[in-house]
Amino acid sequence: MNVSYRIQLILLGVVLAILTACAPSGTSRGTGEYIDDATITTSVKTAFATDPTVKATEVQVETYKGTVQLSGFVDSPESAARAAQLAREVSGVKEVRNSMVVRERVNP
Repeated sequence: MNVSYRIQLILLGVVLAILTACAPSGTSRGTGEYIDDATITTSVKTAFATDPTVKATEVQVETYKGTVQLSGFVDSPESAARAAQLAREVSGVKEVRNSMVVRERVNP
């Protein structure tokens, strides 16, 4: 085998290894998905801020690949349901996971 040919094969192998390392994995987000998720999160928070039923400052919103995760504390089951409904209505939302906790009312 020619030395020049061996060097070309080695360089080709190195280039392929580098390109393979740059490929996105199935669990990571690309730039477009990250921007889409940020847009969804902002839209959900805006919907909360304009709705009198949901206290926007008490509900946390995270989005990953179109799945919206809601967490935090709310005053009533109706408020939690309304927050989930508002999130589902946002364009681009594939799924809503509602992990909000309803505060217990303490009677004096």
